[in-house]
Amino acid sequence: MDTIASLFSFITTPVSWVIVQFHSLYGAVFGPNTGWAWGLSIVSLVILIRICLIPLFVKQIKSTRNMQALQPKMKAIQERYKSDKQRQSEEMMKLYKETGTNPLSSCLPILAQSPFFFALYHVLSSIASGKTVGVINESLLDSARQAHIFGAPLASKFTDSTAEVAALGASLTDVRIVTAIMIVMMSASQFYTQRQLMQKNVDLTVKTPYMQQQKMLMYIFPVIFAVMGINFPVGVLVYWLTTNVWTMGQQMYVINQNPTPGSKAQDQYLQRLLKGVTAHSEVKSRRKRTVIRAIVAKGPDRNENERRFITGLTKAGFAAQADGTVIKSDVAETETEGGAAQRRQQPKRQTKAKRQSASAQQGAPKSTDAADSAPKPSLQKDTPQGAKPGKPASGTPRQQPKSGQRKGQQRPKHPSSKK
Repeated sequence: MDTIASLFSFITTPVSWVIVQFHSLYGAVFGPNTGWAWGLSIVSLVILIRICLIPLFVKQIKSTRNMQALQPKMKAIQERYKSDKQRQSEEMMKLYKETGTNPLSSCLPILAQSPFFFALYHVLSSIASGKTVGVINESLLDSARQAHIFGAPLASKFTDSTAEVAALGASLTDVRIVTAIMIVMMSASQFYTQRQLMQKNVDLTVKTPYMQQQKMLMYIFPVIFAVMGINFPVGVLVYWLTTNVWTMGQQMYVINQNPTPGSKAQDQYLQRLLKGVTAHSEVKSRRKRTVIRAIVAKGPDRNENERRFITGLTKAGFAAQADGTVIKSDVAETETEGGAAQRRQQPKRQTKAKRQSASAQQGAPKSTDAADSAPKPSLQKDTPQGAKPGKPASGTPRQQPKSGQRKGQQRPKHPSSKK
């Protein structure tokens, strides 16, 4: 680790200068030789670096989403040119160029942060060995060696011996307890960050090997950090724990405010947006209007979450407009996948027995009055005595059916029929 850190010694002076500036600020409040002054200086260094890396973080999000969307096409290319690796690479590069995707963009924040991490490690290692480094002179070196965080010196490590820890004015038990707790917190924050990414901010409709790789990294990264953490000084553990917590909070904000389309987080976001729109009858935020405008523009290409959102608006009596606003709608029609309204469900057709029963009830007398006791014309023609029902009498000409009429005895018409 010391060899790797020495490769980034060119950035040691800027990092040490930033730490010293923050130390002068916090030292005036907590005292120059306290662990709070030096610890908060490291935390402030992390925050400053992460603020500068926000543009790279945005690129990382876009690249990750593009990679998820390209996974089916990439898999098809691999299957098509599995025997020609050169052609496979050419087609992959062509796909990246057409879609404007850079696979390395997802690693940019980590790569950009690595020089500062190793520079800080080099600074703390020099403090532990009693050497001046960068702008840290003898007086600042003595102050940093006296600084303790919960009884553990900034430059001490979990693997240090009792003599090395005693030289920094601390006990081995305190150092190992503090470093163990910080390593566990660092690994847990890394695991939770990756876990919430996999469970909430991944398009569940796309099942690709990329998701399996991310799931595997969710368990591998915490183990790597735990193994490497025992060789990190306390100051470096403070740095890495702070950057993990920052990443976790930053990712939580992105998941809640700008989720991946088709993910569980998008469904939760649109449900919150639906409640807000129905409660206030308008869309107040410009960013929310942009979201609704994008959903309206998709039309039939909307995913399940977006269709459910449009359906909820329609049921609540609202209609989304192309500019991202909503207006009240008198007709609450439920949109289907193609965007057309569903037709009203038609009543089921009655069975033959039910139709005959209804016909018999309609022909039954409703009153016993004399006026109503007169015989009513029957639906069937009278048949001569001795003749079988349904057959014409002897010598009577058989009635020919009309054009388009079915032969034989006609079924009585349904009561609900107009004719």
